[in-house]
Amino acid sequence: MFYDPRTEDHGLPHNPWLALVVPRPIGWISTIGPNGTHNLAPYSCFNAISGKPPFVMFSSDGPKDSVTNAEATGAFCVNIATYDLREAMNQSSAAYPPDVDEFDAAGLTAVPCRNIPVMRVADSPVAIECRLSDILELKPSTGAPCTNRVAIGEVVGIHINPSVIRDGRVDVTLLKPLGRMGYMEYTVPEVSFEMTRPKLD
Repeated sequence: MFYDPRTEDHGLPHNPWLALVVPRPIGWISTIGPNGTHNLAPYSCFNAISGKPPFVMFSSDGPKDSVTNAEATGAFCVNIATYDLREAMNQSSAAYPPDVDEFDAAGLTAVPCRNIPVMRVADSPVAIECRLSDILELKPSTGAPCTNRVAIGEVVGIHINPSVIRDGRVDVTLLKPLGRMGYMEYTVPEVSFEMTRPKLD
């Protein structure tokens, strides 16, 4: 099958698009609102976008609190959602109003970040503190209105729980990060393998 998503319907019972780019890491984004309310929400359109220096991005379909708060305060934190935290992550995805603290709603403990004025998930084994670098507004080629925005953050602090380190390396089988598949499906890495990059003469 082939279809142009700009002008054609895929003809399937469910939209296949996000089932094709998988697994997607989940950025569990914590922010603070201008009124001091703590916010926490998962985003599967999230990833690292550079290594040296480290930058990350997450995108929001519509004017959600995470991007709005990051824009207002200049900071956000990425907490890694793990298998053990799957229920709390899912609970925090509900469409709470801006004055609700999702840490409380999901039964999570919030602790302060070190270099930004945002709380992080105490139970998450990895948290990435970010200073907002830029916000991009996506512009469809059709000229159709689009409210999707991409927040780009410079990494200014990284928390790693020693429990996920084995032989001096972060072990994904210990970390058990959640990945988003298509539709309502998630995955956890059960198998990892190494391939050495070839060196050319």
